[in-house]
Amino acid sequence: MNAREALGRYGEDLAVRRLTQAGIVVLERNWRCREGEIDIVAIEADTLVVCEVKTRSTGVYEHPMAAVTPAKAERLRRLADRWLERHGGPPAGGVRIDLVGVIVPGRGAPAVEHAKGVA
Repeated sequence: MNAREALGRYGEDLAVRRLTQAGIVVLERNWRCREGEIDIVAIEADTLVVCEVKTRSTGVYEHPMAAVTPAKAERLRRLADRWLERHGGPPAGGVRIDLVGVIVPGRGAPAVEHAKGVA
């Protein structure tokens, strides 16, 4: 695993911790199909949550919360449809696309931000 992959994995671990602390139940991590990958598939009450995780170290990179472009949002919606096709259809509460942004500073604690319904 290279440094970039390790940073991403660390960010996903922090995202899972944040989601579970908020009462969201994680069903799967890194679910893959031909069209791509969902970082986290979870359920909150009766809503399926498809969660994209973006992790950045401090520096010149864009803020992770700016990472969901319209094209990325459309891809996440398609991936959610594929997951639902393979897992029995949508729950009563429908589907929500969330983003967890993680900023890992050179020193100190990472900042974790959870935005619900970004797409």
